Amino acid sequence: MINFLSFNNIYLFIEKVLKFINSIFFIILLIGLTFSLIFSPPDYLQGNNVRIMYVHVPSAWIALATYSVIAFLSFINFIFNIKNIYLINKSIAPIGLVFTCLAVITGSLWGQPTWGTWWAWDARLSSMIVLMFFYICYILIIKVINSERTARKFSSIVAIIGAINIPIIKYSVDWWNTLHQPASIKLDGSSTIHSSMIVPLLLMLLVLLLYSAMIFLMKYKTEIIRIKKKNIKNRL
Repeated sequence: MINFLSFNNIYLFIEKVLKFINSIFFIILLIGLTFSLIFSPPDYLQGNNVRIMYVHVPSAWIALATYSVIAFLSFINFIFNIKNIYLINKSIAPIGLVFTCLAVITGSLWGQPTWGTWWAWDARLSSMIVLMFFYICYILIIKVINSERTARKFSSIVAIIGAINIPIIKYSVDWWNTLHQPASIKLDGSSTIHSSMIVPLLLMLLVLLLYSAMIFLMKYKTEIIRIKKKNIKNRL
């Protein structure tokens, strides 16, 4: 098991997964865009503006899921101080920040024709901005602090504290009166969105997940190369 988790074996595994993702990504992207832009019907109130949902919603989901993973792994890392976990978090944090920004921007674009304003200090929107700042703080700590051990410790603390914001984002539309609509898709089967919109939404989610995985693996591979070069240099 330890031998399998060596950097050499992980590197080879990443190469295989990247080849697989590259072989299917553009096909799934084409299918997702076809369903989102052509087969999906316009909303009876919002018209074609509803198509922003196919980027906005998956981006928000990925932003929340990514931070949840970072917070969980940071908790484990804070206790056990595992370097590999730190490398994983370091590699996925920029992805989470990009999708948080994308969710905020597309939310603003969607809000203008729907609410009549580009921005409102709505509970859901405000808590997403807070999430964005936690991502920025986490990444800045890694970039600014030279000592890797210290960076690991403080970044883990920030990630754990920021986890408090995740349930606030999730339940903000239920706890407060907000402009943002309640969740339309629920796991208990009481979804209020038509299947003609769920299919393209899930396809675009798959597209963005594959893209996230591709970027993460390339970033993680770069980190492995950096460590291997550092080890070689230390031996000389």
